[in-house]
Amino acid sequence: MSASRYAGPSLLDSAVAEYYGADQSRSTDSVIFIRSGPMRLLLINPKFPESFWSFQWAIDKVFSGKRTISPPLGLATLAALCPESWQVEIVDENIDPVPSKPAADIVGICGMGVQFKRQKELLAFYKGQGYFVVAGGSYASLCPELYAPLTDSVVAGEAEYIWKEFCRDFESGAAKPLYRETGEVALTDSPVPRFDLLKLAQYEVVSLQFSRGCPFRCEFCDIIVMFGRKPRTKSLEQVGRELDRLRAVGVRSVFFVDDNFIGNKPLAKDLLQFLHDYQEKYGYWFDFGTEVSLNVAQDNQLLSLFQLANFEWVFIGIESPDEESLKETLKFQNTRQDMLASVRKLYSHGINVLAGFIIGFDHDTVATFEMQHRFIMQSGIHAAMIGLLVAIPKTPLYDRLEKEGRLAADPDVQDNTKLGTNIIPKQMGYEEMISGFRSLYCSLLEDRNIADRIKNKTRYFAGVPEHTTDSFGGQFGILVRLFVHGVAPGGVARIFHFVRSIPFFRPTLIPLAIGDWVVGLTMRDYVDRQFGGKVDESDGAAARALESGAAEVSPSDFQSGPAVAGLAASRAP
Repeated sequence: MSASRYAGPSLLDSAVAEYYGADQSRSTDSVIFIRSGPMRLLLINPKFPESFWSFQWAIDKVFSGKRTISPPLGLATLAALCPESWQVEIVDENIDPVPSKPAADIVGICGMGVQFKRQKELLAFYKGQGYFVVAGGSYASLCPELYAPLTDSVVAGEAEYIWKEFCRDFESGAAKPLYRETGEVALTDSPVPRFDLLKLAQYEVVSLQFSRGCPFRCEFCDIIVMFGRKPRTKSLEQVGRELDRLRAVGVRSVFFVDDNFIGNKPLAKDLLQFLHDYQEKYGYWFDFGTEVSLNVAQDNQLLSLFQLANFEWVFIGIESPDEESLKETLKFQNTRQDMLASVRKLYSHGINVLAGFIIGFDHDTVATFEMQHRFIMQSGIHAAMIGLLVAIPKTPLYDRLEKEGRLAADPDVQDNTKLGTNIIPKQMGYEEMISGFRSLYCSLLEDRNIADRIKNKTRYFAGVPEHTTDSFGGQFGILVRLFVHGVAPGGVARIFHFVRSIPFFRPTLIPLAIGDWVVGLTMRDYVDRQFGGKVDESDGAAARALESGAAEVSPSDFQSGPAVAGLAASRAP
């Protein structure tokens, strides 16, 4: 029989203790449970606050049967690291409500920066109920000191080694308050995630990881702080085993969540060739997407391999078309080629581009908004995730701005796509920056500009991947739901712009245009509800405000004050 030590009040009343088959021994600071059965672990992924990354309108109105975008891969990996005798359950609060009284010995709660508020609430709730609570995830890894008062144990850093240590200590009744990984984890030691514990059919795409780390030095990024600049990878055989598991349960769309998939180009090419061979063997079962740096466009062999492996899209951290801003933030990889030509080169290989953009660098002025607007329009990028620059704790940017006295007093900034940040801009007023940010989004999301961007993209797009995983019925259903819930409610003007944007003479690109309308209207719905007031379609009103700098900001725009970073946007390579 195993012993489990709990700090704080009793977890179980006598009835529950009887259910567990446990004897209780009380002391002044702990409760000892002698259990006859296996350890029970509940892992929780807290609900994300709504943001552009939620794609809530698309999930609710267009993507039939889906509840959210992607599953908590970290928790599935953690579950695979547990002793075989442990009983593990994963609850994703983005899909299901969390249980109020779970039959569990341990409650583990993960979280990124954007989830910190909800993560704290859940930790406090379960700890208050007497459960042994463990915190982990990227934000706990970056700032474990914030979690000490909230938990019994904090797991900081990559989990492959330290989670096993925690499990051994917990079973022996000697769990420590902090487990921090200070060495280098070999990803060849990472197990196949417990995909069987996830409701995979509820997600739009399923996550898989090949590498960790990024060779670049972007000042605002926390990846090099947590994972270093030397990319480490899994073996090709590991990736194959994970794909086999996903294929066996019918998953078709996979997102490689690597910080920079091409951080080690030779190994990335080996994987792409492996994926091409895998796709040939299994009839091009999967479509893929991932995150890369812009220098992917300089390597024709790499682009061809992406195409052969059936990668339909990539996310790139473009950040700014202003070369001085890129140099300031040490993003030199974006200065070595013409960025617009690079995006179009990806299009020419049939690869769609999603991109992150940032407002608030020291070189940014009020003229920056028009520069960003012009580049996004010309590039045809629809999933243009524009965020305000935020200083994430422990990053070089945070340290520099702290020394310069340019951090806002409120450190609780959680999402860089909302109307607030924790930095004080250098060449424009804070309110000017917020106003320009909102006007930039409003202009891009006018119906005419959604249509124009689609035309600017399809003009350079070579065609969709030859081996699409989408059925005709699925595509037709998306079109019908888009038209009923998105296009028709916009009236005759929106229907006109929708029709003129469809590439009828290149029918293979029609699904691409439909997808961009889904993205555009999803982002517009978010702006209408969260940014205060609806997008004004009257003769390009937002564009005129953008050019003149005339837009006004009221105190209500700041919600609860400067809100730290939407990590997904800030971590793009």
